[in-house]
Order: sequence, then structure tokens, then C-alpha cells
Amino acid sequence: MDTSSPLKVTELVLRDAHQSLLATRMRTEDMLPIGEKLDQVGFFSLEMWGGATFDTCLRFLNEDPWERARKLKKVIPNTPFQMLLRGQNCVGYRHYADDIVERFVKKSVDVGINIFRIFDALNDLRNIETAIKTVNKCGETVEGCISYTVSPYHSTELYIKMARQLVDMGSDIICIKDMAGLLTPEVTKTLIREIKNSVDAPVHLHTHATTGLVGMNLQAAIEAGVDMVDTAISSLSMGTGHYPTECIVAAQKGLPRDTGLDLKLLEEISNYFREVRGNYAEFESNFNGVDINILKSQIPGGMISNMENQLKEQNALDKLEDVLLEVPRVRKDMGYPPLVTPTSQIVGSQATLNILTGERYKLITKETRECVLGKYGKLPASLDPDLLAKVTQDGEVIDCRPADLLEPEWDQVVKDCKGKCTTEEDMLSYALFPKVALEFFKQRELGFPSNEKTITPAQKISTTPSTPATPIAGSATYTVNVNGQAFSVQVSSGGTPQQVLSATPPAVSATPAAHGISVTSPLPGSVFALKVAVGDQVNEGDVVIIIESMKMETEVHATASGTISSVQVQEGQKVNTDDNLLIIG
Repeated sequence: MDTSSPLKVTELVLRDAHQSLLATRMRTEDMLPIGEKLDQVGFFSLEMWGGATFDTCLRFLNEDPWERARKLKKVIPNTPFQMLLRGQNCVGYRHYADDIVERFVKKSVDVGINIFRIFDALNDLRNIETAIKTVNKCGETVEGCISYTVSPYHSTELYIKMARQLVDMGSDIICIKDMAGLLTPEVTKTLIREIKNSVDAPVHLHTHATTGLVGMNLQAAIEAGVDMVDTAISSLSMGTGHYPTECIVAAQKGLPRDTGLDLKLLEEISNYFREVRGNYAEFESNFNGVDINILKSQIPGGMISNMENQLKEQNALDKLEDVLLEVPRVRKDMGYPPLVTPTSQIVGSQATLNILTGERYKLITKETRECVLGKYGKLPASLDPDLLAKVTQDGEVIDCRPADLLEPEWDQVVKDCKGKCTTEEDMLSYALFPKVALEFFKQRELGFPSNEKTITPAQKISTTPSTPATPIAGSATYTVNVNGQAFSVQVSSGGTPQQVLSATPPAVSATPAAHGISVTSPLPGSVFALKVAVGDQVNEGDVVIIIESMKMETEVHATASGTISSVQVQEGQKVNTDDNLLIIG
């Protein structure tokens, strides 16, 4: 085992660092000015894409993620770009047909991605086969991933077997992905030593600082001969994030594993991101120290900050501790899946629903049902019988590769996008995030007048002055009626509808239902899809509305049979628990 070669470093500041600490909100404009210096360091790679960045660019930042990659490549031409790819999920939250996966990988190569870290949330390697083959055909580098977790069903022997399989499938590098910081020093040393003794491929370690063991784990990995490690520049490190890049560089200086990286240059980069971090203070996670309890909940860094942010939006932050206790219970019920996207969102959202509704599995998200039914792949262990019984009322458990059941999707995507977008990149964005992408295209046509809800000139608008709660200098706040829906709008002085600074629709008011039976929202979220219209006949139990909450979909069912006499919400509208959605006459 070679423990004398220079240690290679992958820098995470452009992706996982701000995903873990700042809910993935860093904008491209804050990355570009430091790009030249990042390129000078000599990193093994810069992770700058994948994970939640694709979704967040479209959903929140009014940015084209494909354009981000191109812009960064212009200022960072020499350092390999690395992305995180969720196998058959690409960067989305469900399995996509093989033709979508192949096109996504090829287009990612076109915009500058060199190294693809490919994983499956369940460690079902059938789900990463298509992605690996496509990267191999494109002549780029595959990092086959082991999603590390701890349970009665996971062991070092299992992970060694996986490493051999990953190499046989075409992986150039083996990555141990410790997304929740669950490794301990002795396990780290044993795992890396045994994998390196079993396969002829470099080993790359990705781990988080959440549990406070990260420094010891990285030292153990270095002593065991790990080839590459992931770190984050110090001003965006630790907490739910990663170990500081500068600490690793300093610790190995003058030793056989000396990285050769310039500490002075790294200090300049750190100072830059310290300033940038202040732009995103509202997204800072309260988990900024050490939480040894994560060894129990196993919640990964990026999931904690996003879950916290989502609970804030739903005015339920006081429930966070209860949710954290519920997560391991749901994980056990679901057969001990590793907690990494999308299973972390599935388990986390289901745990949140269990707490918010006051009853376990009173509501089961669409994604939880599909995961239990095997549509995300094979779960590691047996499932809770009661949960399985509830879910199998709607279908049977499958045991094939889930994508084998999917018809090719691309031709339908092209048809759906006719008149909405023309480029292959836009069509791929639509394929992965249909509603989010369509809203993005619409806002792009308007020139992105706001980062919040915007108003098109074609909409009917009436305004009534109101008193701003937090006025912006040179602005006034109005209550704006858009097609019959009230918005609170802040406008710059002398502004026109095109100069709206922000416009946020209020949640639906919970007014009593008249002349019929009201169907109410079981949780806070937004109306993702209306399945019925006034005049439709429904039977008790029919799906009438889908609510999106925490990026997961929850079906709302008719509480009685009858005719839809009133629909009181529209798609995209925010709702709170118990708000009236529609009336069955």
C-alpha cells in the first residue's frame, strides 16, 4: 500500500459546501470573481454541479444551471470539473428512462463536466449501470460510489463486495460517500485499507463534519493510503459541512503525503468566501457546531439545513427536534435505506408529515409509497409490516430494475416543450423538473423581474396601498389583486408592474365550507396539481389535489362521493394546514 504519494484534494466550495451550510443558495455571480484563483491552486477537481444545485438554480435563483457550468469553465479552464450524479435519478427525485439519463450525461460532458461521482441512494448498483456506461462512452472519469451508512444490515464485507462490483462495472475511482459523517477513525482505516487491498483503483473519501469526528477520520484515511479527499475552504467549512481545506494542506506539509497546495493562495480564497457568505445569512443553518446525536438520526449535512429552512417556511420550526427523533424510526420501518438524496428527502418528509399530522403514516407521500413498492430499487432490509400493508393496498412490490418498467421519455418531452423552449438543455431541465422549469422559462421571458412571485403585464391588476411591514428605501407596498387573487407587493418609487421588487401570495384563508363537504389541506405546502374541476363527479377516496411540500408530493383524497361544486385554490398557490381546497356538493 502506497502511503508516500501526494494526497489529492477535491474542493467542494462551489457545490456541497454551500448546499450543506446555506441551503444551496450561492449564486453564480458570487463564484465567478474567484474562479481564476481556484484554477491556480492545483486541486484534483472542483465539485461545482449536481446535488441540489440544478433544482435550486431553476426553482429559487432564476439561473440556468447549464449556463452556470459554461460560465465557470471559462474562468476555470484547467481544473477538472466534478459533479454528483444520482444514477437513474440524474439530479432529480425519481427514476428517469435510460434515454433521459444518457442525454443528460452527454450534455453534462458538453458543458464541461469531467468527473462523474455516481451513486444510488439504496446502493442498488442496477440503478447506476446506464450512467456509468454513458460516461465511459464519453471518455470521461467515473467515480463509482458506496453510500456509507450504519445499520444491522450494513458491514465492511458488504462495502468491499460493492467496491469490486463498481470496478467491474467500469468505475475508474471508488468513492466512499459518508454523507452524514457517520464514520469513526477505526472504521475509516479498516474500510479504506480493505478496499485498497481488494481493488486496483484509487479510493476517494467524502465525509462531513457534523459529528465532530471528521479530522480524526481524514487522518486515519490518509494513514490507510486514501488517494483523494474532499474538503471545503475554511470560511465555508465545518458544522454540517466539511473539514477545512487549509487544515489538511497544513497538516501534510513537509510529510510524504504533502498536497503541494499553496496555503497563501487558499487564504485569499477563504477571505473572499468569508465576504460572500454574508450575502446568504438568512439561509444559515443553526447546526453550526458538533452534534453527536447525528450518529443516531444519520441525517446528512445538506438535509439538515434544507429541512430546517422548510420547517421555517411552514411555521413549524418548533417541531424540529421531534422530526429528528422520528427520522430513524421511519428509516427502520422502510428497511434501513442510506440517507442521501432522494431517500433522505423521502424519509425526512415522511417523518415530518408523521409529526405535523400527529399520527404516524396518516398521510403517506407518493415518494414513500413508491420507495416501499421497490420503484427506487431494492431496500436493504425487510419493511415494517403495518407500513407495507398500508402501501400495498395501492400496488405490488416489484423486484426488477425500476427503469426497466419505464418507456422512453424523450420524444414525449420534445412534444411537451413545443412552443415553450427549443434547446436540448431546456428540454432536459423540463424532463427533470417539469413545473419548475416551465415557471423558469416564463420568468426568463420576462427578464427575471424579481426573485419572488412576478406579475405579467397580461394579468388583470388592481392596487390598493397598504402599510409595509419592513419597507425598503425608496419603495412602497401595495395589496395587488391579480386575476382575483390578492398579493402583498413591494414596488420601487414610481414603479410599474414590471418593476415589482417582490410579490408573495398569501396562504389560503380557512373559510367555512358552504352547501357541501369541504376538503381541506392536510399539511402546509403549495398546490402542485388539481386533478378535478367544478362539475366533476368523484368517489370517496379519489385523488383530487396533489400538495407539494418539502419537494415531495402528497395526495389529497375526496372525503365523500359527489359533485365538485367549488374549487377554492389554483395550482402554485400556497396553503396551510386545514385550509379549504374544494367543496363536494
